Amino acid sequence: MNYKKQVNRIIDYIKSGEKNEENFTIGAEFENFIVHKDSLKTVSYYGENGVGETILELSNQLKANPYYDNENILGFTKNDWSVSTEPGSQFELSINSKKTIGELSEKYKDFIKILEPILNRKNQMLIALGYHPVTKIDEITILPKKRYSFMFEHFKKRGNMAHNMMKGTASVQVSIDFKNEADFIKKYFVGSAISPILYTMFDNSFIFESKPYDKQNLRQKIWENTDSNRSGILALAFEKDLSYKKYAEYILNTPPIFMEKDGNVYSTGDKLFKELFDPDNDSDEVIFHMMSIVFPDLRLKKYLEFRMMDAVNYPLNISAVALIKALFYNEKALDDLYLKFKDVSYEDIINTKNSSYNYGYNATYMNEKISDLAKYLINLAKKSLDYDEALYLNPLLELVENNIKPRDEFEKNYLEKGMREAVINNKIEVSDV
Repeated sequence: MNYKKQVNRIIDYIKSGEKNEENFTIGAEFENFIVHKDSLKTVSYYGENGVGETILELSNQLKANPYYDNENILGFTKNDWSVSTEPGSQFELSINSKKTIGELSEKYKDFIKILEPILNRKNQMLIALGYHPVTKIDEITILPKKRYSFMFEHFKKRGNMAHNMMKGTASVQVSIDFKNEADFIKKYFVGSAISPILYTMFDNSFIFESKPYDKQNLRQKIWENTDSNRSGILALAFEKDLSYKKYAEYILNTPPIFMEKDGNVYSTGDKLFKELFDPDNDSDEVIFHMMSIVFPDLRLKKYLEFRMMDAVNYPLNISAVALIKALFYNEKALDDLYLKFKDVSYEDIINTKNSSYNYGYNATYMNEKISDLAKYLINLAKKSLDYDEALYLNPLLELVENNIKPRDEFEKNYLEKGMREAVINNKIEVSDV
């Protein structure tokens, strides 16, 4: 294969996502667990009243465009919504990017109002937590999707928490645009530099494998122990020659795990993408797959994805969207962040992450407590949005000002009222929306 051509194809793919500032939008994905109301255990994909059946019912009701793996429905698209399933049957709602936070929030609420009565009829509920509170991963059957089977086998040889990631976690992910390479470089550096702060602010994982977790930032720990070649923080974010080319070369020198040809998905073993990618004949879908099969804290496609936040309930999940928009779509805020963090190194990030496992908000980063840096981010964000959009920050502002994480609220309810009340407090329902 011609390596230079391979690099240029990926660079061209990235560049095709560039937008003028006036066309910037913001998107979000919300992963949650569907659990039985009585037992709080996860609802399997399989069988009567399973997640697969619910997705099919939703698809039919909405007259959506479903997609399948053999006879198994795995998701659908309809207008502004895309629904899919994660390996452990986590339910994922993606909302097409919007100009305003309000538009995105309304689309989210509209969907929950459709989903909720279906789940109520099945005596199930949708909950927003970073890790499943009751069902252990060994009790969860992986989805009937060939690619998930290949991933499952691949990760056996990698990090010791990869299968926890696949079957036990849920998150909020936020996507933003960039206008050119220089804008990408700044946003990628800053986004990576504040990664430990975002993990901490949105830590919502008090339970791990059905028992209280005695550390902090479980999601961060899981991703750092999934696959060191493709997850966690990327050292390239802090290198002076960060560029589209640098990221393209990272992609080319990573195994794709599996690929698809003529409708068939097949394992690629430990071969690197550069050994398999034909830049003259392979489609952009091949590049999209490869850029989607890496899982860094901040992921580049034709846009940037922030992947650090645990699943949190409404309206805090919309606060996550508002925070990212405020910090990265306001030029002064972005410049302020760049200047504040410009001397941060990869080693600083790793040391901070290691510290935050034990100390959470009390961990030190850049000679400041993460709690103080969180206040810095939220105050900067408040000044960077119009009044109407800044209101979406209020649920997060209230927590940050009191040095509270969603995890802390769960722990308090768990200790005072027990598991059931703590989980129900994280139930997503129309009355809360």
